[in-house]
Amino acid sequence: MSYLLLTLLLLPVVGSLLVFAWKSPASKFLALGIALAEMFLTFFMLSSFDFKPTVDGVLQYEINYPWATFIKSNLHFGIDGLSMLLLLLTNILSVLIILSSFNQKPGYRNTYYGLMLLMQFGLIGVFTAYDGLLFYLFWEITLIPIWLIAGIWGQESKKIHFTTKFFVYTFVGSLFMLLGLIYVYTKSASFELTDLYNADLNSMEQTVIFWFIFFAFAVKLPIFPFHSWQPDTYTYSPTQGSMLLSGIMLKMAVYGLLRYLLPIAPEPVLGISGQIVLVLAIIGVVHGALIAIIQNDSKRLVAYSSLSHVGLMTAGIIASAILTMEGTFTISGGEGAMVQAFAHGINVVGLFYCCDILYKRFKTRDIRQMGGLARVAPKFATLFMVILLGAIALPATNGFVGEFILIKSIFDYSVIAAVIGGTTMIFSSVYLFRFYGKAMFGEGDESILSSASDLSGVEFSVLASLVVFVILLGLFPQPIIEMVHEPLKFIYSSMVK
Repeated sequence: MSYLLLTLLLLPVVGSLLVFAWKSPASKFLALGIALAEMFLTFFMLSSFDFKPTVDGVLQYEINYPWATFIKSNLHFGIDGLSMLLLLLTNILSVLIILSSFNQKPGYRNTYYGLMLLMQFGLIGVFTAYDGLLFYLFWEITLIPIWLIAGIWGQESKKIHFTTKFFVYTFVGSLFMLLGLIYVYTKSASFELTDLYNADLNSMEQTVIFWFIFFAFAVKLPIFPFHSWQPDTYTYSPTQGSMLLSGIMLKMAVYGLLRYLLPIAPEPVLGISGQIVLVLAIIGVVHGALIAIIQNDSKRLVAYSSLSHVGLMTAGIIASAILTMEGTFTISGGEGAMVQAFAHGINVVGLFYCCDILYKRFKTRDIRQMGGLARVAPKFATLFMVILLGAIALPATNGFVGEFILIKSIFDYSVIAAVIGGTTMIFSSVYLFRFYGKAMFGEGDESILSSASDLSGVEFSVLASLVVFVILLGLFPQPIIEMVHEPLKFIYSSMVK
């Protein structure tokens, strides 16, 4: 069955080469076809996936081939529950992100879609690599296409400045991670993930490694105060670039925290390092939400909203790690983070697409200059509202279960941290309902509204698909929890060496 994973890996990179070479407006259909093939293949692999393997840490669809024996690094790929969940997110959203661009006419469109497929290849590699060096290589592969997408097709004159800032931040963070992984490699038998877990590191070494690797993930998420690149990059990127960055790419860091950081260097979470990360994450929750409240630029508002939500994911992961190291084994923070990672990907992609739809109608991102669109676009108003309800974590929507589990996991460690972190539900209601109210209701400019239309076929297809996931995962979250339970149990138990 390893050939299925090999196909999943190679199809987007081969497809990207074909799209690059096909200088035709029809290249978008080839890109969409490849993305659809990836999605259907992922669902096929899910149909025979074992949610409860009998052996902790077992991989399915495994590929393991020596490629650099002189440095003890293998082409080792495999899928467990964490990988499968993020592969589903990646390949579902890739289809919708490509489809969402069909009403646009970007210059050099074959390059545009080829870069999207190359990005998909890198993401799949990150989520399936079980070799530290291989993980780093795919981590870096994802950086190039998103930088080019944001830099070439961004909407503002200052896009080069902000995308270069993004590149420098993330590249420097990645170098720190590489240094950390190389040091751990010198203390282990190879770059094999299980060997990295079992490396002989003393407390001081673990602390240094913890911060080196954490820095890369903190920038990518991002976590306060490593977030200054994020609002500008999300704002000035083309809509599809913002979707890729927020919907999928930041999940690489959530995954990395669980798969790499905590099992390799667990001891620091018991000391001041764990406390610092938890405090920074909670600050990010409140900081992002408060700034989102005063934003008038729709994309910037969604960017700060994303900052707030990833802070809560990080806090939940770290809270469970601290409790586990203290002797109270719990994986609830990891479970909540993964459920919320999937929900956040759906919701934030939907919100950025709604921003794009509003921009096309009003020719501005300033929500103060919007109003009254619900009167002429009732289908859009309805679908926008459902996605918004998911983003504010209304019960029975996809955002509720993950945030509830996260707050409960933080509460088990610190009541104060849980109370402060829980304000994200209140604040998100404030800034998102303000956004919705200004855009959908009020008098509005009649000259604009008279020519505004409801959703096109492409717009309706993308938003309706996202709404299905908002409702479906809100009513049936248990499959996700079951999918990630066993690998999280293995990861958190690996911390107690």
